[in-house]
Amino acid sequence: MIKTGIIGAGRIGRVHIASIATRVPNAQVKTVADPFMDESTAEWAKSMGVACTTKDYREILNDPEISAVLICSSTDTHSQISIEAIRAGKHVFCEKPIDHDVEKIREVIAALEGTGLKYQVGFNRRFDHNYEALQKAVAAGKVGKPEVIKITSRDPEPPGIDYIKVSGGMFLDMTIHDFDMARFLAGCDAEEVYVQGANLVDPAIGEAGDVDTAIITMRMENGALAVIDNSRRAAYGYDQRAEVFGSEGMVESFNDKASTMTISNSCGVTQEKPMFFFLERYMDAYGKEIAAFVDAVVNDTDTPLGVMDGLKPVLMGLAARKSYEEHRPVKISEII
Repeated sequence: MIKTGIIGAGRIGRVHIASIATRVPNAQVKTVADPFMDESTAEWAKSMGVACTTKDYREILNDPEISAVLICSSTDTHSQISIEAIRAGKHVFCEKPIDHDVEKIREVIAALEGTGLKYQVGFNRRFDHNYEALQKAVAAGKVGKPEVIKITSRDPEPPGIDYIKVSGGMFLDMTIHDFDMARFLAGCDAEEVYVQGANLVDPAIGEAGDVDTAIITMRMENGALAVIDNSRRAAYGYDQRAEVFGSEGMVESFNDKASTMTISNSCGVTQEKPMFFFLERYMDAYGKEIAAFVDAVVNDTDTPLGVMDGLKPVLMGLAARKSYEEHRPVKISEII
């Protein structure tokens, strides 16, 4: 049994608290820290088996009983808290992205060198049952050599403008999951990115300097071509699909739904809509990623997503932004 501390008690922090309490038997959350900790949050945390709550995350870093830290605070704090946690001798699970600044991510990489500490980045979709099955089929050669990878990722509705202004933009906030998924399915990194982007959902997003709709094409190192289509709005729910077409066939995955019920009558054939958003769609994946992190700590094995897996999607996101702004393909080597 390892004792953990969670920094950040917002939406994703609560997901991980609940995951550890209900799905990870070899870990316990001892302390939760959040600068906005209030009585309601503290009571909820204690109802989930958390022993201590605080407004100061350094209480977690200074606690010798806590061996692993989950960083679920605002993005602009991830890299700095990662470094502090590493220096305090803690294993780290960090929500994506580590940072929007490549140099700050490199500082985290440097801090990790020679420590033997575990570091995992929170790209939870790799642990989703659909994407896991897709990747295993490709890795096993079921479709031959991958040639075309298609990823569809559309949110049911856009976030608030206040979030848009601090998110780093769609490519570093939303598409970053799809960049990681392209690497996961291709089994290699991207070489070049080209973007067509637009504001088709909300003019305020454009006024904030971002796009809400994009088609991203990439050339992967193994020669495969990858396509990502993103939208901040899908009227029918959270649209999460993928396909890998190869020299010997094709494998694809579809949206999860509340049930597989289909109604067929004189009005037509009707199925349920996709699950509404990521908490409904990926709750099981969140639990599995934390279980994998804890297992790596307990058994002294590599984490499934290391710090370099946190860096590379950010490079892809920055290349995508540069491509959109300069209306040209951008090589990843230009960003490095």
